[in-house]
Amino acid sequence: MGGLRGLLIVTFACVMAFYRSSVDAALSNAMYFDWNAQIGRMTGWDSCQLVLTQEGGSGIVSKPSFLYGSISMRIKLVQGNSAGTVTTFYLSSSGSKHDEIDFEFLGNLSGQPYTIHTNIFTQGFGQREQQFKAWFDPTTDYHNYTIFWNPYEVVWLVDDIPIRVFRNYHDPQINFPDSQAMKAYASLWNGDQWATEKGRIKIDWNLAPYVAEFQNFETNACYWNGWSSIWTCASKNPANWWTNSIYYRLSYPKLGQMNWLRNNFMIYNYCTDFQRFNGSVPKECSLPQY
Repeated sequence: MGGLRGLLIVTFACVMAFYRSSVDAALSNAMYFDWNAQIGRMTGWDSCQLVLTQEGGSGIVSKPSFLYGSISMRIKLVQGNSAGTVTTFYLSSSGSKHDEIDFEFLGNLSGQPYTIHTNIFTQGFGQREQQFKAWFDPTTDYHNYTIFWNPYEVVWLVDDIPIRVFRNYHDPQINFPDSQAMKAYASLWNGDQWATEKGRIKIDWNLAPYVAEFQNFETNACYWNGWSSIWTCASKNPANWWTNSIYYRLSYPKLGQMNWLRNNFMIYNYCTDFQRFNGSVPKECSLPQY
């Protein structure tokens, strides 16, 4: 009887590990169009195109919601003159005090690099932008964009290279996204009021339709299953691989990669924009960042 009980416990643990850490990653099964399905289109079981015309953009959203884990998408951005366009991949909860973790790709004139724009909202408050000039051409092939999120930090990665970290300081003055389920979203829309050279360069509608391509939506994350998920998704056990101590901070090799990239390709950091914040940048800017 004891042996059977042990077997059942092991079997249950394995089932829960699978339930928490993986979903059917086929994009057509895991996501659906929540904006202008008549413009965008699924192009395969694990791929889609988002389209922008003068009539509007398009977007998709995941069916499940998550709290912690790794969520990624391979994206090929709008080719040619993409000025004024904004392609996104992000996580977000809902409501006026929502949490959100953003990748936004700001288009540019032909031959000019894309801007990779990142931001994080906690309890409805954002204004934590960091931007990078792309060090590769994101329009000729697919590249992998990942949001890794656990109770200790949020990490933005491009082709498995970390570009940014936002830590959980366990400080009531520095909120962290640790209590709201978030869905994954992707979209393509008209941002020419601000996206390219602060809105100076507008979209050339003669070049429409604009197309961004998405594939290989992958999640190794904890499903949201009601408010109890705040504790179950954060608990330290083998099923919750993201809580392992090796993910408390970046490894030294990953930290070296990130520092090199930030030193060479970062073009904006809210933590150094003293004018914007009237000389008093957010509190986390004075603390160790990673």
